[in-house]
Amino acid sequence: MSTLEIRDLHVAVEDKEILRGVNLTVRSGETHALMGPNGSGKSTLAYAIAGHPKYTITSGAVTLDGEDVLSLTVDERARAGLFLAMQYPVEVPGVSVSNFLRSAVTAVRGEAPKLRAFTKELKQGMDALSIDASFAQRNLNEGFSGGEKKRHEILQLELLKPKIAILDETDSGLDVDALRVVSEGVNRFGAGGETGVLLITHYTRILRYVKPDFVHVFAGGRVVEEGGPELADKLEAEGYERYTKASA
Repeated sequence: MSTLEIRDLHVAVEDKEILRGVNLTVRSGETHALMGPNGSGKSTLAYAIAGHPKYTITSGAVTLDGEDVLSLTVDERARAGLFLAMQYPVEVPGVSVSNFLRSAVTAVRGEAPKLRAFTKELKQGMDALSIDASFAQRNLNEGFSGGEKKRHEILQLELLKPKIAILDETDSGLDVDALRVVSEGVNRFGAGGETGVLLITHYTRILRYVKPDFVHVFAGGRVVEEGGPELADKLEAEGYERYTKASA
């Protein structure tokens, strides 16, 4: 049983405060949807938890199973069990998908998997996400379509098996078929009850396939309302205007 706790988190970018006291708890077996309009600070929260140097923590705390996440380096956070699927993954020419994934698995597990076992594991993961075998030899994210980038991030999720996964705009740029495949991957990841998911989005369409246990509305750099799946339906019908006006 793992728990990610965010308490009164304040974050600034270039001396401008973006997050203004975020409180949120994600536990194993739970799927949380963090919803809000563009510019509300959702991605800032994701990157701050992951340790991006652009984001300065001015106050507050983030712990994973009681351990101070903010005192850890980026790679230490990953090894501790945090995972971030980025909205805009970086292209890395000269590094194949297969080599990248094996290196990531080695770093997280503490030892290199045997090549034959890893190849089998990789193939199973790719098959589950309807990814062609040739994908493994392509340069990391180079020339990838939006759907290929998102499928690759879910593939990482399935191989690395983190305690808590933060998925930033995973539905961005996906057609209906890709959205369904990626959502099935998210559901497989969370099905065992040993992991937690924080799904960041401003659309409700992915929630037709990934059913959240909790929905949090984000506006003005903080959580302004919380509820169950019915809150997503309310947002679909009414939008975010009343939240943005209240936080202005």
